[in-house]
Amino acid sequence: MTKLLRPAPPPPASAGRLRPVTRPLPGARASALARLRLLAWPLYLVALLWYVRTYGLPYSNDVVFCWLIGALLAAAVHSGHGPRGFLLVLRDWVPVMAVVWAYSLLRGYGAHTPWAPHWRPQLRADELLGFGETLTVRLQYGLYTPGSPHWYDYAAVTVYMSHFFMIFVVLAVLWRRRHDRFRHLLTCYLALTFAGFATYILFPADPPWLTAQEGHMPALTRVVSDVLTQSGLPRAGSVFENGSRFANDVAAMPSLHSAYPAMLLFFFWPTASRWLRVLLVAYPLAMAFTLVYGAEHFIVDVFAGWAYAAAVVYGVRWLRERRRTRLLAAAAPAQPDRAGAPG
Repeated sequence: MTKLLRPAPPPPASAGRLRPVTRPLPGARASALARLRLLAWPLYLVALLWYVRTYGLPYSNDVVFCWLIGALLAAAVHSGHGPRGFLLVLRDWVPVMAVVWAYSLLRGYGAHTPWAPHWRPQLRADELLGFGETLTVRLQYGLYTPGSPHWYDYAAVTVYMSHFFMIFVVLAVLWRRRHDRFRHLLTCYLALTFAGFATYILFPADPPWLTAQEGHMPALTRVVSDVLTQSGLPRAGSVFENGSRFANDVAAMPSLHSAYPAMLLFFFWPTASRWLRVLLVAYPLAMAFTLVYGAEHFIVDVFAGWAYAAAVVYGVRWLRERRRTRLLAAAAPAQPDRAGAPG
């Protein structure tokens, strides 16, 4: 991580990236500060390991953000940045954490809409795509063994849990290396998140596991939750528990679990290398399999998530290009009219 967050070439004044401290310090003081800087990452990692051992893996957005901000501050200290580095970290990330926390709270309130959740359209569409039986039922009855997880079950858990931190890690790297792209991706992320929230209010939708509990489908298992519980990670499994003020069991359409990987695909595809494009395609497909196999989403929920991601990424890109064109046109000097100039 230190390598990813190492000092970059001097950016424009408006970029907001960290810059090394250039003011000279007395020899003894500089030597002492250099030794103290080396402790930044060890102290951070010790604190993180203590937290994981005491409270379990952090999965809620606010806790993940706190540790992410801590990592950025540790990087600022280790790289020799002054107080300006701390201020830039707090300036760019504390408002983001506040917005995401507010969304999480609103998402919980969104579970109490005056209209009943929908399940029939998604179920009928999945049965049509599965030639009479949903793909979730086919996969679970063919692949899952309750009480005896396979290697692909653990792989599915890893893919599913990446939803809680992957986008924030990518944002952190962009924040340090390409601040302009950080703002661009952050705009896409927030727009996609709140577009999903608006849909949850207007169209509350049951996931397959809840539809099965209500007797509309054959019995299904929440694979990720089941595997986590069997693996001795009850703290991780608790992210699936009901009753939390942040919980919304009827927020299945669109699937933001599938939308965020697709957003990364559409965002990075134009400039990505060949090997990165392979990863960009593999991640949304792996997440889609995990969600359908694990009974977390219907196939149409996944397709809707992909469609939302495409609309947001390309819509934001179009708006940015339109704004850039207007600014360039406004800044360009007026060209003299040479129609009547002598030859």
